[in-house]
Amino acid sequence: MFQIFLGLLILIFGVFLKVTKDPGFSRTKKFWWMFVAIGVLAIIGQLFIKYQLGEL
Repeated sequence: MFQIFLGLLILIFGVFLKVTKDPGFSRTKKFWWMFVAIGVLAIIGQLFIKYQLGEL
């Protein structure tokens, strides 16, 4: 369950980078898609593992 929560946090951070106007994030703003992709893959992977183990 903790891995799903971490994946969700990474996904939310990626969306935050996409929409923020803060100049402090200007250097990392171009990596928003990477955080979104990692978050989505982490959530899907963990749900797949839980389904295979019969916990879902």
